Amino acid sequence: MTRFATGAMSFGSISEEAHTLLAKAMNAIGGKSNSGEGGEDKRRFKKNKDGSWARSATKQIASGRFGVTSNYLTNAAELQIKMAQGAKPGEGGQLPGHKVDKHIAKVRHCSPGLELISPPPHHDIYSIEDLAQLIFDLKNANPDARISVKLVSKAGVGVIASGVTKAHADHILISGFDGGTGASPLSSIRHAGLPWELGLSETHQSLVKNGLRDRVVLQTDGQIRTGRDLAVASMLGAEEWGIATAALVVEGCILMRKCHLNTCPVGIATQNPELRKSFEAQELREIMANCGVKTVNEL
Repeated sequence: MTRFATGAMSFGSISEEAHTLLAKAMNAIGGKSNSGEGGEDKRRFKKNKDGSWARSATKQIASGRFGVTSNYLTNAAELQIKMAQGAKPGEGGQLPGHKVDKHIAKVRHCSPGLELISPPPHHDIYSIEDLAQLIFDLKNANPDARISVKLVSKAGVGVIASGVTKAHADHILISGFDGGTGASPLSSIRHAGLPWELGLSETHQSLVKNGLRDRVVLQTDGQIRTGRDLAVASMLGAEEWGIATAALVVEGCILMRKCHLNTCPVGIATQNPELRKSFEAQELREIMANCGVKTVNEL
């Protein structure tokens, strides 16, 4: 399970309950959850009394730098620099003000109700050399963490990935156009990105040709759902796989694709207290209780 990770979904874009559950689940099975670009409540950095752990193993650093503190950086097994998002490359990010409540504002170090914009570029990264500097800084902030760089599947991504590898990144994520669809305009989903298969294949081949393949770990995501997807990704060069939509479906997502409206009826992509009461993610527990068993092994 160490090869599996959840996609980056920020606290703010999804509810505290949904965000926390993803982290607990991945920590329990040995995978990695991704905090997304919205920071994380410091109370989650310590293990709970019952042994569960709500800390996201991967902490993301995006162009808005929301929630990025020294404490945030040191409480991670992996630090990921997000250069772009699969479904909307070059467009940055946006969290509507009606989703920024007091708790989210505190975690992100901003004012409640304020619309939060992540600019398309990192304003301290305009070259591979600039990226290398940030990677160096992050390695010094947390020497034990693996440094990842998230790229988008696009023509020429292989050359970019080679530069990222030379900048001493330990891990590269190639994100397909199906990734991040809940927060992306339909026009971008249809016309902007490329399938992860194309970007992953180009990246793997470019790294091999440049003698760099053994210096970096490749991961891909973007609607990976089936065993066939995993097999294809592996044959094209991926060593790890990211899942996001599938993980939300397990939590109860019904794919309304209106995540930005704060009206998610199942309590996942909303900060509305009343709607969050609808968040269950406990169907298996209820079935097990009805069967009179306490563990999956007993079932």
